[in-house]
Amino acid sequence: MTITIRQTSKPGLRFKHERAYHAAGYRCVAGLDEVGRGPLAGPVVSAAVVLDPKRVPKGLDDSKVLTAARREELFEEILATAEVGIASISHGEVDTINIRQASLRAMVRALAALPCKPDLALVDGNDPPKLPCKVETFIGGDGLIASIAAASIVAKVVRDRLMTRLGAIYPVYGFETNAGYSTKGHLSAIASDGPCPFHRLSFSPFRQGLLDL
Repeated sequence: MTITIRQTSKPGLRFKHERAYHAAGYRCVAGLDEVGRGPLAGPVVSAAVVLDPKRVPKGLDDSKVLTAARREELFEEILATAEVGIASISHGEVDTINIRQASLRAMVRALAALPCKPDLALVDGNDPPKLPCKVETFIGGDGLIASIAAASIVAKVVRDRLMTRLGAIYPVYGFETNAGYSTKGHLSAIASDGPCPFHRLSFSPFRQGLLDL
């Protein structure tokens, strides 16, 4: 069964949600999130994180509101204190199965990559993947639930590092700064140089012919 919960205010990112689930009998609670649905290039990356109740990193929050330096610090702390599973879906697979299915598949693979077997998964958003455990979805969960926030941080740091590497190979597109999103400079580079092998050709503007490629 899947439960979608809408939150209208931010209660803080203490570990209280996970503690409540533990008190209800769940032994292993994982947070899941994915990064990279919107970019024109690169993979979708998902992370699953099971936090240690005795070593929850301080300052967890939605990865989008944290500075890059703070994300890197928390990334290292999460890896050192929590159980973590990471998975990615390539740009080619995104083109083949569509971005929604790629995002769901990435979360399934991330959960499977955990060294433990969760009996409950807390998922950001309202579109739950099919997982071998109970699932609860939270709209804006990366800014509400500590475990989901941790997953969002891990996924974003991993993806940003991958895009920085691609930026070194294909410097014209500025992947190291735009992470593949459709910034003005990125679109200009596509218009002048065409797509690189890591662009998602099923995405607009490629699919709709909005650029003169």
